[in-house]
Amino acid sequence: MQEITKGANVSLTALGEDSGSVVVSLGWSSTSGSGDADVSVLLVGADGKVRGENDFYFYNNPAAADGSVQLLGKTPTGNGDEDRISVDLTAIPEDVARIVVAASQYGSARFGDLDDLRMTVSDRSGEPLVGFSIEDAGAETAFIFGELYRRGEEWKFRAVGQGYESGLAGLATDFGIEVLDETEPGGAADGDRGPTGPTAAGPATGSAQPSAGTGVGATAAATSGVAGSGAAAGEAPAAAPAPAVPAQRAGRGARTTRKKVTLPKVAGKSLAENDSWRRARLFPSPTLKSDKEREVRATSVLLSVMAEVPEFGRRLTAGFGAPAGRMQTFTEVSLPHGDTPRRPDGVIRVERAGKLWTALLETKTNGNALKQEQVQEYVDIAARRGYEAVITLSNDVALEGAAVVNVKIDGRRKHKVSLWHLSWAEVAHQAQMLIHHEGVGNAAHAWLLQELLAYLRHDQSGCQGFQNMGPAWVPVRRGIEDETLGIGDERAVAVVESWERLIRQVCLRVGGELGQKALPVQRARRGSDPGARRAEAAEALCRDGRLCAEMRIDGTSSVIAVTADLRTGKIRTSAEVPAPEGSYPLSSAKRLVRMLAEAPADLHVETLVESGHGPRGTLERLRPEPGDLLPGNGAQLTGFRLSLIKGMGSTRGNAESGFIRSVDDAVDRFYHGVLAHVGAFEGRPGRRG
Repeated sequence: MQEITKGANVSLTALGEDSGSVVVSLGWSSTSGSGDADVSVLLVGADGKVRGENDFYFYNNPAAADGSVQLLGKTPTGNGDEDRISVDLTAIPEDVARIVVAASQYGSARFGDLDDLRMTVSDRSGEPLVGFSIEDAGAETAFIFGELYRRGEEWKFRAVGQGYESGLAGLATDFGIEVLDETEPGGAADGDRGPTGPTAAGPATGSAQPSAGTGVGATAAATSGVAGSGAAAGEAPAAAPAPAVPAQRAGRGARTTRKKVTLPKVAGKSLAENDSWRRARLFPSPTLKSDKEREVRATSVLLSVMAEVPEFGRRLTAGFGAPAGRMQTFTEVSLPHGDTPRRPDGVIRVERAGKLWTALLETKTNGNALKQEQVQEYVDIAARRGYEAVITLSNDVALEGAAVVNVKIDGRRKHKVSLWHLSWAEVAHQAQMLIHHEGVGNAAHAWLLQELLAYLRHDQSGCQGFQNMGPAWVPVRRGIEDETLGIGDERAVAVVESWERLIRQVCLRVGGELGQKALPVQRARRGSDPGARRAEAAEALCRDGRLCAEMRIDGTSSVIAVTADLRTGKIRTSAEVPAPEGSYPLSSAKRLVRMLAEAPADLHVETLVESGHGPRGTLERLRPEPGDLLPGNGAQLTGFRLSLIKGMGSTRGNAESGFIRSVDDAVDRFYHGVLAHVGAFEGRPGRRG
């Protein structure tokens, strides 16, 4: 990979032969775990302005209709977050001269609060081509990381690194998206904002100039400067739909996409006479009896829905380098391999502009492990036949620096095959995001995704996701209980890896349910070794008997800490809530207790002070006397720590008493019962100052 500096440029064609479709990655880390940013992409014409409303992509408009641009979402790394964008350069319209890649923050957050700001461009196989790091971030709330631009018949990359203290509104204005202040005529009041945040008009035309320096809290106009073809002379142009500029604040609502069909989370009233009646399902699963039946049925069900619902198929394959095009899927295909043909579970083919992209699929269900020799054979077959990828699909969750299955890639082969892994939990997450939050093209597609989701969640499908802590779990737990587990035991590392997989799956489930980004927090600097980090966590497990993790849900300002104490058999979920700046301590305590009126009575509340420990108690005891939370000796109150404690299951599996189910339930109960009620606590202005 070639490293370049700010202002430098390089030809993508010169860096790699397979650069017609690229994946752009924006990464950052934060030692506090609270840093976050939203990516956005603008398609810009030769005049330096967007051509219209469909040239602006962000969390509320994540994909182009033709698949040329698609925001793939955030993925956790060993040291922070990485936001990925798929760009099919062969599908970019001819009148687009540049593709600008940017990111923005909301509220009081600044890019100077983040570490290791970095942009990487990789080819469709995932091979990094060029990287660029930003070293001088400060008070900026929006940043242009870089841009892809045409030069003759080729595409080049330029490292930009330009910041804006005026946020996304200021950046959007520079590219012809007209943004008006709230006080101007036609601006919506703050209370009138919908869940999509303020809106931006299309590119300004004529002599009208965009309002420069518009602040972060701006609300945009909803008018276009171009009259419709049917408007008579002198008539005011009809209002045109406009892309939504993300609200620059924490706690924004669920994402929606205009002109898309979504299904309600709660089904309509059933017409059944009693609970024994079961609805007919498109994909029945109760008759499945063997692992082979489950694998064949699950593979066929998934591939058929991928081919039929373009948004879903594109969502699952774009990150693997597949272009946007016509997709067909196949099962039980026979491919020559020596004396005995091999039959991969599935084949995915995508056609665009007469070119084919092909991936072989190997599927496992019911917690069965992938076989190294089997996957190796498929990689060899793909290399010989000129296929682009091999995708493994199982209940396991991929971790950075820990391969799900070890396969050797022959570097001497001219044709390069990329190996990717997908978990059933990720499949269910993407289906849920589309049918409940982002939408698909029509109601039939939404119904198909709902049937797929129902199938994946059925106990007999074998596709429930990560559901076994592994063979090391019981020996390690017993070793901790009887204090015989020694530091350096390799089984502890295996348990730490399983714990990390579990937390990532919890994030997928919670994120799909809420329609928000939910990610594990890694408090490590970029470039640190994931293996060394897990070895350190394993040492802490042997010493203290605790598994610890943190996760962050978009829309909340707090980080959820999850601690499983294997010595006491308890799971603690907690979050710290800062006190409103300038407020009286007693007012803060009373307001917090009022906001927690619907929270569980066994919630533990602890006062945070600048030094030492503050008062603590259960919510049941504090409700009549919030003043008991006030620190003594004149100590300065800084916030509160909220904690729920529950017993953990004792078994490995997915039964109600299982450890995995216990962690899932603990996070659910804490978010819905506690954290969802205190989202606005920190943001309310205090009475003083």
